[in-house]
Amino acid sequence: MPGTKKSLAYKRVLLKLSGEALLGEKTFGIDRNFTDYLATEIKGVHELGLEIAAVVGGGNIFRGVSDTALGMDRVSADHMGMLATVINALAFQDALESAGVQARVMTAIAMRQVAEPYIRRRAMRHLEKGRVVIFAAGTSNPYFSTDTAAALRALEVGAQVLMKATRVDGVYDRDPLKHPDAVFHQEISCTEVRSKSLAVMDAAAVAMCRENRLPSVVFNLNIPGNIMRVWKGERVGTLIHP
Repeated sequence: MPGTKKSLAYKRVLLKLSGEALLGEKTFGIDRNFTDYLATEIKGVHELGLEIAAVVGGGNIFRGVSDTALGMDRVSADHMGMLATVINALAFQDALESAGVQARVMTAIAMRQVAEPYIRRRAMRHLEKGRVVIFAAGTSNPYFSTDTAAALRALEVGAQVLMKATRVDGVYDRDPLKHPDAVFHQEISCTEVRSKSLAVMDAAAVAMCRENRLPSVVFNLNIPGNIMRVWKGERVGTLIHP
């Protein structure tokens, strides 16, 4: 599509997807209709020549800090959560390839029969070749969330922005799903996010973005076209500046 790149704000981005996002209309597991919708949204921007990496969570299957993990050893529970992210990454890869988009899953926990091991230079080469790279298994370390993994991988592969896809329109002063009078922030700093204890990303991820000057955009994934609007630099969601 000649001429379109000039109107785009970013060349390489990292998209953070929660496991809960893949639930779609379900209460557990993966909604194939939703992954197909997501793949179509990604395809639209991928065709413009943009380089896309993604990190997926595992909360739709298992989270190390969930109620179902109560009484479990925290390290074991976190490892189970990491394995859940691999399942989601494979489902996302399948949806992308069904839509005609080449994708690779790279995992921080070695499982060569299932996915490639995460190697930074190989990941960057995949991006340069136009493949969507899906990072799974977090950082392979317990006690770190997939938010932290997303910030880390974004910095490692040289992403220009961290895009966090959610079920709400951006960052609010409190949960808008529980509080209809919650105040929306169109723009906010990493320092304010931490000082106000806003539950948008964990503290380690926010600190990493602030210290390394990585901006983030929090937006509603369920609105068709939002991914394209963010890539074009339109005022969608909330910009968290370093």
